[in-house]
Amino acid sequence: MIDIIVAIIATIAAVFILLAAIGVVKMPDTFLRISATTKASTFGVGLSMLCAAIYFQDMAITFKIIAIVSFLLLTAPVGAHLLCRTCYIIGIPLWDKYVIDDMEGKYIEKTHELKSSQEEEKPAEI
Repeated sequence: MIDIIVAIIATIAAVFILLAAIGVVKMPDTFLRISATTKASTFGVGLSMLCAAIYFQDMAITFKIIAIVSFLLLTAPVGAHLLCRTCYIIGIPLWDKYVIDDMEGKYIEKTHELKSSQEEEKPAEI
């Protein structure tokens, strides 16, 4: 029974990893490629690790897998965010069908500062 559960979860994990690979090829711009790859591959690798935990049924392995998945969930989104921000700052063009540009007007190229909308809306201190 455990082998069947592991096979089902492993198949779902492989599908998500495949979707991440397809996302790299099919998405129209860098930002969507990074987003698709990060989300799908993180979920796929997490499911793969879950398969290993279920298959081996050893507490030492399970704790290592929890550490790996925790590290992955903490670092993948942060890395993708920084990569997207860097791509935006160096001028990689956005997809022409984007409706809104949240970063527009917040990056000062001359000083390399990034202002949040909260900083812009603060009243001047007297």
